Amino acid sequence: MAAPTGSVRLLDWGVIRARGDDARSFLHSQLTQDVLHLESSQARLAGFCSAKGRLQASFVVWRDAPDDVLLACSADLLPAVLKRLSMFVLRSKCKLSDASAELALYGLAGDAAAVWLGDSAPQAPWARSNVHGATVIRMPDAGTTGARVARWLVAAPAAGDAPAMPALDVDTWRWLEARSATARISAATAEQFVPQMVNFELVGGVNFQKGCYPGQEVVARSQYRGTLKRRGAVLTSDLPLQPGQEVFHSADPGQPAGMVVLAGSSGSEHAALVELKLAALEGGDLHAGSADGPLLRPAPLPYAIPLEAP
Repeated sequence: MAAPTGSVRLLDWGVIRARGDDARSFLHSQLTQDVLHLESSQARLAGFCSAKGRLQASFVVWRDAPDDVLLACSADLLPAVLKRLSMFVLRSKCKLSDASAELALYGLAGDAAAVWLGDSAPQAPWARSNVHGATVIRMPDAGTTGARVARWLVAAPAAGDAPAMPALDVDTWRWLEARSATARISAATAEQFVPQMVNFELVGGVNFQKGCYPGQEVVARSQYRGTLKRRGAVLTSDLPLQPGQEVFHSADPGQPAGMVVLAGSSGSEHAALVELKLAALEGGDLHAGSADGPLLRPAPLPYAIPLEAP
C-alpha cells in the first residue's frame, strides 16, 4: 500500500480562542502543559483534566498573538469544555470564545504536503511556522508498515482556499492519527483516562515541572508511584473500530480490558489507539466490542514506552 498523502478538512475539530492580558497565565493554571512560556515558534499538546485527573479534553495549543491563544480540540466536546473552562476565569483578564467559524483546520500528510509546505515546513514535532498565510504545526509522525508518514495540522482563515494538493480521505487521516499513537480526546472518551493511560506524557502532553492544575496530584502520583498498569497500544483489526468501543481479553471475558481512543481506516486496513491493561498484551487474544467480537492484533508503537515510571 502506498503511503497516504494529501490534505483533508478536519470538520470534527474546533477551535477555542483565549484572549486577554491573562490568557496564557489562566490556561497555564488549568492545563497539563506550560502555556505561560509558550513561544510563537511552538505549539504544545495539552490536557484539561477533571479533579480526579481524568482527561476532559486534549488540545493543540499555540499563540496567535502575544495575548491571544488558540486551542484546537474535538468539535463534539468543545461547547461543554468551553463552558467549563469559562467557569474558572473569574477575575482573570481572559475572554474565551468559540473561534471555529473563523478558522478552517486541515490535516496534511506525506510527500504532497511536504512539497506544498516547502522549506518553511516545521520539522520537529510541535514546531510551528507560517506558510501560505496559515499556521502550520508539525504533528507526531504516524508509524505505518515499514515507514513513517509525516503529518501537519494547518489553521487557515475560513474564507481562504484549501491547501493545493490531492484530497486525503478523512478516515485515512484518522487512521494516521491512530497510528501516530497521539491521543485526541472526543466526547466518546471524555473523563475516561488519566494522561499516562493513553501515553499522553510520552508525546509531550504533560509538563511535570509546572505549577498546579486540576487533577495535578493524581497525574503526578501516577507518574512517580509504582509501575503503570495501563497504557496506550496500537491495535489492528479486520473491521472498523470506533472511539469509546470497549476491548475484551480472552483471559477475562467478563469485563473490559481497555477502550478505543482513536480509530480509522485506510482502505482495508483498520487501526486504533487503545487504552489497555498491560497484562492483556502478555498473551491471549483481544477482541473489540465483546469477548467474541473482531480479533485485534498488536502493532508497533512509533515511540518507546518506559518499562517503569521514573
